[in-house]
Amino acid sequence: MNRRDLLLLAAGTTMVRRIAAAEVEARRIGFIQVGSRQDNQSLLDSFRDQLSALGWSDGSNIAILDRWAEDHTERLPGIVKELIGAGADILVTAGTPATLAAKRASASVPIVFVGVDDPIALGVVESLAKPRGNATGLSLSSSDLITKRLQLLLELLPSLNRLAVIVRRDPGLEQKLRDIRSDAARMGIEPLMLEAPTGTGLRLAFARLRGEGCEAVYVASGPLGPAKRAQLVALAAASRLPAIYSFRIFPEDGGLMSFGADYRELFRRAAGYADKILKGARPSDLPIEQPTKFALVINLKTAKTLDLTIPPSLLARADEVIE
Repeated sequence: MNRRDLLLLAAGTTMVRRIAAAEVEARRIGFIQVGSRQDNQSLLDSFRDQLSALGWSDGSNIAILDRWAEDHTERLPGIVKELIGAGADILVTAGTPATLAAKRASASVPIVFVGVDDPIALGVVESLAKPRGNATGLSLSSSDLITKRLQLLLELLPSLNRLAVIVRRDPGLEQKLRDIRSDAARMGIEPLMLEAPTGTGLRLAFARLRGEGCEAVYVASGPLGPAKRAQLVALAAASRLPAIYSFRIFPEDGGLMSFGADYRELFRRAAGYADKILKGARPSDLPIEQPTKFALVINLKTAKTLDLTIPPSLLARADEVIE
């Protein structure tokens, strides 16, 4: 072998080693959403953009493996198992069902969760200040949000007396129902709890609430898939009753109004947790944080179809008005 061949061989070996090193150095982040990519792409984009601002480039020094359960929570254990098998260094979980699935699957793979109502009661962490296990992230103060949504309904309907509450059988439901009952009673509102985990359940719930004299609807379930969400919005419109939701995608799809945490902001902050863990921090040492940014969204077109006049004070506080 001549000198030229030796140089080419050495250069090729060096290049292979560099490629292999880059592959080893690329950290894998499993991103798990219960919903669909179509509805939640902006959340993944917020997470990815903030990671980029912190020096992490998807496809270069990190690989984000995003998986979507499409509103089928039964798929979550399989998704988590797949991501752990693919060598995920961190699991980023959106919502309670995905977080519980990750927690049950591993006590060692770091978990950064977003939007878990009460991580202590659910056994995800031991305390907000010192999580101690392999999970940390951003929780929701469910009770405070419930209070605010009920106050918004009262501002819209000052004489509100009877309220239909639509729920599905999600983890942490019992505490949420206790909070709704407690807050409603304090405000002089009588809640009618209606569990509707299926499309048939939704139709039966709306048939009952009309007969029970309910004057408004509080949808306490998550964002749901596109089909169920469209069905729920259509049933609320047919009932001729104002409805408030937890996620802005509902008024964007024709619901009356929503109030909740700004999830794009939460996922930007989740990227900060991921950055610290990738740089050596332990989840057990990173305190749980709460949302700091909230959004009130009102669909004025829907209000007009319901012959509702939205108080000017309410419109003035809205972060987005859909006309």
